[in-house]
Amino acid sequence: MPDIEFNKQTDFTAPDFRETAGLVYGSDVVQVENVLQKDRLSIRDLGVLLSPAAAQRLPAMAARAAELTALRFGRAIQLYTPLYLSSFCTNNCRYCGFAVGNQIERRVLSLDEAEREALLLAERGFSHLLLVAGEAPARMGVDYLEVLTGRLRGRFASISIEIQPLSEEDYRRLFRAGITSVAVYQETYDRDTYQKVHQAGPKADMTYRLATPARAAGAGMREVGLGALLGLADWRLEGIALGMHLAWLRTHYWQTALTVSFPRLRPAAGNFEPMVRVGEDDLAQLLFALRIFDHDVGLLLSTREEARFRNGMLGLAPTRYSAGSCTAPGGYSNPDQQGEQFAIDDQRTIEEVSRDIRARGFDPVRKDWDAVFQEVV
Repeated sequence: MPDIEFNKQTDFTAPDFRETAGLVYGSDVVQVENVLQKDRLSIRDLGVLLSPAAAQRLPAMAARAAELTALRFGRAIQLYTPLYLSSFCTNNCRYCGFAVGNQIERRVLSLDEAEREALLLAERGFSHLLLVAGEAPARMGVDYLEVLTGRLRGRFASISIEIQPLSEEDYRRLFRAGITSVAVYQETYDRDTYQKVHQAGPKADMTYRLATPARAAGAGMREVGLGALLGLADWRLEGIALGMHLAWLRTHYWQTALTVSFPRLRPAAGNFEPMVRVGEDDLAQLLFALRIFDHDVGLLLSTREEARFRNGMLGLAPTRYSAGSCTAPGGYSNPDQQGEQFAIDDQRTIEEVSRDIRARGFDPVRKDWDAVFQEVV
């Protein structure tokens, strides 16, 4: 298939995986070597780096990715942590511990409880906070977030959200309140798989979710985060789709910084088993390929991955690490709190993560943005 002319697309459309497969599965090692010599890559080149042939040149990809990461980001690794506000959800996503059909202990934090959890994280040294919630707007919506952000914005360098998709006007409200960025993961860009795993609730509307990053960017958010849940569909083709989405957003919202997360499926209530295998070598190849494709994108590696792997990836492609994470509302003040969204693997504290980052010659950054620079009207 030819490269997309992104300037002519008024809306981003998820690619047909049957068509993009030809970009990935017809490549050879010679093509991989040629692509690694290029400064700027096309979508077709990204497909080459995601191919099985490229897996044979993983060390060369790692070296190129490390070179570009050092050039664009230096030796800084930004640290952040998620704060879960609510485990209620109206969706029935087969893979998620918060799915409406799962019998788990559910909780929504009051504003006072949420503020106390946030201040506990501030005491532990976090300056970048990600507010996370299941998708149940009636229990925790824009009004709640607006008030909570007003309480917290003076205590954190940046506050991000990962909640249900919102309208552009609601994102604009939250931006004025002090929210600086939005993360919204498509989960899978494959339409057939999307329908299979999203069985009920608003999230079953793939088209609306797919347009969410554009609405957030259109509202003025300084940063928007993308991601695919690895383990649902062919990770190589998810990588192509992520690259296309990045390129489209770069064309239409060039003022907005972009990030990509790489969540692999983890054990959760409901006992959903991955539909495809994604190993550590696969995850590494995806990280390297996207760094070589987009030199400036922030790449996040969360506590879903074990410490050994995260330490080994330092300096190669990722630029942000979560630390000291808990996926149950109220879990920071009460470590025995039940009802987590999924089990994390890396259990280290922020101090332990920072120590390991420094031991490998990199700089753990707890603050790289100040809200005073954000225009709020």
